[in-house]
Amino acid sequence: MFVTITHEPIDTSGLVRRVRSDADGAVILFTGVVRNHHDGRQVVALRYEAYEAMASDKLRAICASVAGAYEVTDLAVAHRIGELTIGDVSVAIAVSAPHRDAAYKASREVIERLKREVPIWKLERYADGEEAWVKGCIPEPG
Repeated sequence: MFVTITHEPIDTSGLVRRVRSDADGAVILFTGVVRNHHDGRQVVALRYEAYEAMASDKLRAICASVAGAYEVTDLAVAHRIGELTIGDVSVAIAVSAPHRDAAYKASREVIERLKREVPIWKLERYADGEEAWVKGCIPEPG
């Protein structure tokens, strides 16, 4: 299992290489990409912030839980933080498993739990010059 919170662009091919084995019939790669709109507003860029140590620990725990719940061989997750522009990969999840159903389910559960449970926050910047924290992604005060 591999987890990283990084300021660098995500090497999606490298994640796939980390999890792939000859025993697996499925390797799933999910990539989350910065899009140019949200709730009817034109997005020009965004910034992810994280409590890095806690985010890594929480993400590892999620991966361990998901690996235990599904018949997967390996998981690799990378989440980028810092300034991102339209088209950048913000998160990537690679899952290998003997069968595709387990790989798809595991990948879906990892991204859904990551969004709900991991302390990573997203600030969107809009074409009109405004910016706003995305609901559900607002950092705790203090």
